[in-house]
Amino acid sequence: MSEKTQHCVKIIVSGTVQGVYFRAFSQKQALKRGITGYAKNLPDGNVEIVACGTESACQQLIAWCHKGPLLAKVSAVEVHPFPDCACFSDFSIR
Repeated sequence: MSEKTQHCVKIIVSGTVQGVYFRAFSQKQALKRGITGYAKNLPDGNVEIVACGTESACQQLIAWCHKGPLLAKVSAVEVHPFPDCACFSDFSIR
């Protein structure tokens, strides 16, 4: 796969990840890596991140999600393919 090819994933992060600036820090990490998409809190207490960028940039973001910001306590990270990344022009917090 070429480094220029868009790679899109949905990441579900579980644990103590709401109320600890997880979305804001994930936005910072994504923008630093040229990733578009979004981060949002889910009703079950998890955070959902959709990330679209190069495969290596997405892998770096996934690796960061395993620890998250200082106050987070990540218990699990699930990664699923995301079919359509053409609809994102930036990385937003929802």
